[in-house]
Amino acid sequence: MGAQAGLRRRNMALVMRALAAGENVTRAAVAAEVGLTRATVSTLVDELLAAGLVEERGAQRPGTVGRPGTALALSERGPAGLGAEVGVDHLAACVVDLRGTVRCHAEAKAANRGRPAAEVLAELAELTAKVTREAAGSGLRPVATTVAVPGLVGKDRGTVLRAPNLGWEDVAVAAPLGEGTVVENEANLGALAELWLGGHERLADFVHVSAEIGIGAALVVEGRLFRGARGFAGELGHVPVHPDGPLCSCGAHGCLETYAGEEALLRAAGVGAGGGPALRAAAADGDPAALKALEEAGAALGIALSGAVNLLDPQAVVVGGPLAELAPWLLPGVRRELAARVTDRQWRPEDVVTSRLGRDGVLRGAAYSSVRTVLEDPASWALQQEA
Repeated sequence: MGAQAGLRRRNMALVMRALAAGENVTRAAVAAEVGLTRATVSTLVDELLAAGLVEERGAQRPGTVGRPGTALALSERGPAGLGAEVGVDHLAACVVDLRGTVRCHAEAKAANRGRPAAEVLAELAELTAKVTREAAGSGLRPVATTVAVPGLVGKDRGTVLRAPNLGWEDVAVAAPLGEGTVVENEANLGALAELWLGGHERLADFVHVSAEIGIGAALVVEGRLFRGARGFAGELGHVPVHPDGPLCSCGAHGCLETYAGEEALLRAAGVGAGGGPALRAAAADGDPAALKALEEAGAALGIALSGAVNLLDPQAVVVGGPLAELAPWLLPGVRRELAARVTDRQWRPEDVVTSRLGRDGVLRGAAYSSVRTVLEDPASWALQQEA
């Protein structure tokens, strides 16, 4: 009986993944995709329908051979994912449905650097409560919450061990936000969003790099996030590009962050108020200081990334987050340094790609990671609904 239950669980997950990968597919198409009989798929689909995970969309569009089947899609109602983000200068929260579509979103400007963590988390709780109420009006119920933070996260997935740009040390983040909350490094979530929602076909090995005040990177290897032995892999911002360079917030000298972090860029470009948007505008207008700052930042980023590329041999480097908005001016320097320093001469300029998710990637990755458990194990959700 246990073996049969395990087989059913695996088969239901197979069917769920096939439905998640397509849109308006039929039972017959799912059966062909996963290699199960039509009768088995039909039974599993009926269970998914009863659990509210799948919905029928009517007859498949005409033009196919034979009797038209009923089109299926992941439900727009039911289980959802709640994501929250703590940035240096903002807080945000959103709810996504099973498809990863953002259904509710709230954001607030907040000067969080040096601010008491309890105040930050209380304000974040208000934002998450707001989007949860809005989601309920659309028939969506978050099953878990994931909080993105710009720092090192403990193995308990609930504590921020160190976030220099916030001034946080050993801060319990999950507990004040309620049961079912986990904490994750923002760069990791940006990479997972790219893997799941970025629209890259067959991209399973890549380095994802993004930046705001600091610079973070994450490694995806064979479709899985690589965390490292202690869970701290991806601290690209503290890779030295010029060992005798400026003092970094980490205490070392010449880290990438001191050349390509947002504050360093704004300072070098002579841009005061306005932050990233002002820098983009200055670059678009051909401002010499802005262009020089972005060129030097791109070169520094390329130097740091060349070590990662030589070591890991990924399929691609994905530039995401706010860096994606500066890609037209950053990437020439990145590509030039990679071309000069990567030993694999098959590495091409087009292997450095720009994320389509931009600044929203981290928050969407947080929210979608919260509902992935339902996608990966729909049988457990179905059992809960029967109880």
